[in-house]
Amino acid sequence: MIRPLPAALSLAIAAVLLACAAPSTARADGPNPERLFAEHCAACHGGDRLGAIGPALLPENLGRLKPAEAERIIRHGRPATQMPGFPVETLSDEAVRVLAAYVFTPLPEVPAWGMEEIAASRVVHKAPATLPEKPRHGADPLNLFTVVEAGDHHVSIVDGDSFTVLDRFESRFALHGGAKYSPDGRFVYLASRDGWVSKYDLHSLSLVAEVRAGVNTRNVAVSSDGRFLMVGNTLPHTLVALDAWDLTPIKVIPVTDGKGKSSRVSAVYSMPPRKSFVAALKDLQEVWELPWDDRPVYAGLVHSHEPGREEAVSVPGPFPVRKLKVNEFVDDFFFDQPYDQLMATSRDGKKGIVVHIDVGRQIAELDLPGMPHLGSGINFVHEGRPVMATPHFKDPVISVIDTVDWKTVKRIPMPGPGFFLRGHENTPYAWADAYMGKDRDTIPIIDTRSLEIVHTLRPAPGKLTAHVEFTRDGRYALVSVMEDEGAIVVYDAATFTEVNRLPMRKPIGKYNVWNKINFSSGTSH
Repeated sequence: MIRPLPAALSLAIAAVLLACAAPSTARADGPNPERLFAEHCAACHGGDRLGAIGPALLPENLGRLKPAEAERIIRHGRPATQMPGFPVETLSDEAVRVLAAYVFTPLPEVPAWGMEEIAASRVVHKAPATLPEKPRHGADPLNLFTVVEAGDHHVSIVDGDSFTVLDRFESRFALHGGAKYSPDGRFVYLASRDGWVSKYDLHSLSLVAEVRAGVNTRNVAVSSDGRFLMVGNTLPHTLVALDAWDLTPIKVIPVTDGKGKSSRVSAVYSMPPRKSFVAALKDLQEVWELPWDDRPVYAGLVHSHEPGREEAVSVPGPFPVRKLKVNEFVDDFFFDQPYDQLMATSRDGKKGIVVHIDVGRQIAELDLPGMPHLGSGINFVHEGRPVMATPHFKDPVISVIDTVDWKTVKRIPMPGPGFFLRGHENTPYAWADAYMGKDRDTIPIIDTRSLEIVHTLRPAPGKLTAHVEFTRDGRYALVSVMEDEGAIVVYDAATFTEVNRLPMRKPIGKYNVWNKINFSSGTSH
C-alpha cells in the first residue's frame, strides 16, 4: 500500500532540510571530531554516520573520494545537492581537516541492519497493482536505455531509436552503475552505495518503490522468473532477498563461514539456466550459490537423493546456500555462455581461477596478471572457438582467453589500462577504453576476427570517455563522456561516424533493455 508521510514527519524532515541548508554559525571551540560531527553533520547524515537525508559517511561508502576532496566538499559544499559549504567563520581549517579524517575512520563494529530496519525503511511510491498494462509512450520498450548520471544524481531514460530523453528523475546518492531489469524488461532496479534499492516502471515512467537493504551495498541481481532480487552488502556482511513485486524483504542471510568469520560481498549475479544466484566474497575463500527454486541444497556428501536416505542434512530455505570452496579470495566473476563454469579473480591482480559449478570446485588457474576486470568481459567466437576478453585495471592490454582449455589466446596492446569492454552479436567489433591511463579520452575499437585495434575514437579530446552500450540491433554504439558537463555520444557501429550527442551530467553507465534481458554475449550481466 502507499504510505503518505504523516504531517509531523513532514515537518521534521523540513526542519532537517533547513538545518542542512543553513549551517550553524556557532564556532567549534576544539577539534573534537564527534562533537563537530554531531553539531554540523548529524542532522543530515545521522548521528551514527549511517545516513539519513544525506548519504552514509563511512570509508566503505566514500568510494574513490580522497581526504583532500572531502575537505573541499566540507568547505565549499557539493553542487546539485543539499550539501552546503561551511565557511571559515563556522569551521576553522583545522576543524575541516579533523572532520574529513573522521568520516574516513571505520566504525568500531559492523552495524546491525536486519529485517526490522529494512522493512521500516521501505517506501511505496505507487501501488504495483495500479500501474498501466501498456507503455504510456510510443518508444520501443525493449530498446530503451537507463542512463546513470552521477554528476547530479539523476537517471535518464533514453529512447534507443530517436535518441531522445523520455524521462529524467532524481536518484538516490551514488548509484552503482549497473542497472538490472525484470525478465520482461518492464522494470529497472537500481542500487545505491548507501544500500537503497529502487524499482522504476518503464511503462508509466515512474518510481514504484524503494527500500534500504544495507548500509553499504555492492549490487543487486534479479531472478530469471522475475520474482526475487538478491542484494549483496559490504556493510553489514549480508545478502538480502527481496520480493521484486514491491521490495518487501524476504530473508537476510548472514555471510559467515559458520566458525565466527564473516565476509563482505563483492558481487552478486543471477545464473538463469541454473535458477540461482551466485555471490563473490571478499573475505572467505568460498563462492556461494543460492537457488531461488525449491531445489534442495545439502551440507556434505550425499550418496542417495531418495527421501530419508541422505547422509547429509539439507540446508533450510528459502535461498539455501551451497558453498563452493576455492583457493583464492575472489572479487569478480565472469561466466561461460552455458553458465556451467565461472571465471573469478581477486583484486591482488596475480591470477584468476575457473570454478566448475556442477562439480563444485576449482578446476583451473588463469594467466591473468594486471588486475583484470572480469565484470566487464565479453564472449565471442574466434576462429571457431568460444573465447572471452577482459580489460585490465593495471596493464594496458585486453586479454583473450579460450573458454574450452582456458589458455590465453592473445594479449592485445592498448593505449592504457581499461575499465570497460563491450560488443554485440551483430557486429564484429569490440569497443574498449583507456580509463586508467593518460589517454583516457580514447575509445579503441578491436576487430574480433583479427584481434587487432582497427580504429580509435576521441569523442571529447581531453575528457574521460568510457563505457559503450549498443542499441538492441547493434547498429549504434553509445559512448559516455564521463565529465560533469558530459554527454552520451551516439556512433554508427559500422562506420564509426558520430550521429548524435546528448548532453548529460557525468553519465557513468547506460544499459539497454534488450541486451540485458537477453544476456547478450557482448555486455555485462
